[in-house]
Amino acid sequence: MKKILRITTVPMSLKILLKGQHRFMSQNGFEVIGVASTGKDLYEVEEAEGIKVVALNMTRTISPLKDIVSLWEMYWLCKKEKPTIVHSHTPKAGIIGMLGAKLARVPIRLHTVAGMPLNESTGSKRKLLIWVEKATYAFATKVYPNSKGLLDFIIENRFTTKSKLKIIANGSSNGIDTSHFSPEVVTINQQIELKENLGIASDDFVFIFVGRLVGDKGINELVQAFEKLYSQNSGIKLLLVGDYENDLDPLLPITLQLIEKSNGIIAVGFQNDVRPYFAISDCLVFPSYREGFPNVVMQAGAMGLPSIVTDINGCNEIILDSQNGLIIPPKHTRAIQEAMKKIYEEKELYQKLKKSARIFIQSHYEQQFVWNEILMEYKFLQSRE
Repeated sequence: MKKILRITTVPMSLKILLKGQHRFMSQNGFEVIGVASTGKDLYEVEEAEGIKVVALNMTRTISPLKDIVSLWEMYWLCKKEKPTIVHSHTPKAGIIGMLGAKLARVPIRLHTVAGMPLNESTGSKRKLLIWVEKATYAFATKVYPNSKGLLDFIIENRFTTKSKLKIIANGSSNGIDTSHFSPEVVTINQQIELKENLGIASDDFVFIFVGRLVGDKGINELVQAFEKLYSQNSGIKLLLVGDYENDLDPLLPITLQLIEKSNGIIAVGFQNDVRPYFAISDCLVFPSYREGFPNVVMQAGAMGLPSIVTDINGCNEIILDSQNGLIIPPKHTRAIQEAMKKIYEEKELYQKLKKSARIFIQSHYEQQFVWNEILMEYKFLQSRE
């Protein structure tokens, strides 16, 4: 049986972003080994997916000495396991995984691109990140941008040759299980109880954000926009589901103060199961600066929610403006406020967007279709070796 090493920088990516895919591949002719930094999430992947996992510590920041150690460990892991395929996700795992596999002469080296931190960087840091991105693609035998916007960006900036690039399915790294993310999975009684626990009135219109509470997700602008709208209408709420990352991308002090003091903002932290929170909400607001192909927007759509998203990679492919959501410019507080006001006040428009939300996700990003397309790609590449 041929081996595949799936490598991500942190185990949470193996656990959440690629959930279910490891087991599917292991049931269809491949021995899958999950590789990521150590942590309980890594061993939860082992148990949940029924695959072998290996801890290989990597940092998400630029750390030359630690990166050399990670590269050395990746090289020897490949020499020991002798995989046919190494498939990397996330930037640091990309450069470590692709170079380590290249040095170990792994024949098939695949990298999925799901967003680029360099888009929000400047100066020497941006130049370094561009070099890392180009090097990762050079060491890979195939590169998979998970959105058309990313594909176009890579081609326009000449990061690699066009022949090396391919979008699998319609985009996305893992698709969406619309039987799991479905409005029917959370009962009315569960919704009522959760709303009561959070202090949300039955007739409140609830906007929700799900993801990391960091600057480049547009949280500073979102909180400011919501507060301005809330001052005009107290019948709305903003539900924030996710953790802060103060070491990497902290929010502005004023934003943190508003979140803490506002009667309209409810921050519940990271949640293993976000479906109940989608179920009590009316609209996702996702004003991110950069994305690959955001799972959150697909999840919200599958749960029957329209979305307000920024005009960036991935988001503007999942959302069609005025069909299943609204598209606004990034980094634009006023635009967020106006879109939220429009969604809340124009009931006919809201119902139209809501009606289309789940249908669009089912027809374009069903998980089984995406998995089958990735499996076919693996088997095709293997057949050419």
